[in-house]
Amino acid sequence: MAEARRSALKLAEALQFGESDIGRVALVVTEAATNIVQHAGRGEILLRPFALETPASLEVLALDKGPGIANVAEALRDGFSTGGSSGQGLGAIARLSTCFEISSAPDKGTALLARIGRVKPKRPVEPGLEWGVVCVPKREEEVCGDAWAVTAGHVRNTILLVDGLGHGLHAFDAAKEALGAFWEHAGEDPASILNALHQTLRGTRGAVAGVAEIDWDKRELRWAGAGNIAGSLVPVEGKASSLVSHSGTVGQSVTRFQEFTHRWPDDGLLILHSDGLSSRWALEPYPGLTRKDPSLIAAVLYRDFASRLDDVVVLVGRERPQDTREQGGGST
Repeated sequence: MAEARRSALKLAEALQFGESDIGRVALVVTEAATNIVQHAGRGEILLRPFALETPASLEVLALDKGPGIANVAEALRDGFSTGGSSGQGLGAIARLSTCFEISSAPDKGTALLARIGRVKPKRPVEPGLEWGVVCVPKREEEVCGDAWAVTAGHVRNTILLVDGLGHGLHAFDAAKEALGAFWEHAGEDPASILNALHQTLRGTRGAVAGVAEIDWDKRELRWAGAGNIAGSLVPVEGKASSLVSHSGTVGQSVTRFQEFTHRWPDDGLLILHSDGLSSRWALEPYPGLTRKDPSLIAAVLYRDFASRLDDVVVLVGRERPQDTREQGGGST
């Protein structure tokens, strides 16, 4: 718990939070860690800046595979406790957060999302992509060879997922080079972006990568991939559509870059991931999860389907809801 709190406070200071907001961060992370220890025994807390909001928030994901919560609404009530505590944990986290969501069920464990910001954000009026991501290095590694990038915009969004071969510093360097090339060529089509990455990564360990471009006027997704970056378009109902990648290694050996066009599903999800996540993932066992925040969806997939023996990145995107309602704490 102490290590999680120290890491969170360091990140809050880097985001230039004020004293009161730093205090909220400390309380949220402490309560989340305490809940994991008391009810699950062990778990994981992931922290990152959430730059979709201005100024940036701090995002907290608390994950466990414990017994889960049978009645989430009841558990959020102040005074409710099954572990002999004062029962302030979940209710306090919800109140202190500018955005709060939770996914929990018996025998599935609990995944909690809390964002702490200096202001309570409003959803943008413009259309476009909202996304969440989990990017974690292999156990015992300090740097991650997987990486991601998303361009902002309400007419067009472009996404890169890249996995530097292997893990450790050389994989991290390859991914970093790929990110630089992506931002230089982000206005081009997916196949051209991959070709630019291919030229840039010559002389590095190489990588596998996928680029998705979403045109909101046409409601189309264009995709080009090389290697085992996996992607799926998941409709509200019906079968998911897999995004096809050609074999090869960017920067080493690729025969061609080919684009495929898919219709964007209404109210659907885009799920992209590296091979650190099992291809056998499924959302059906988690009722209501597809309606949750993309960061929470990515976190549940990571918790339950990542091997932990390799770097992993999971990115979940959906069309931004078109309203201006505040994302208030306490929503479930």
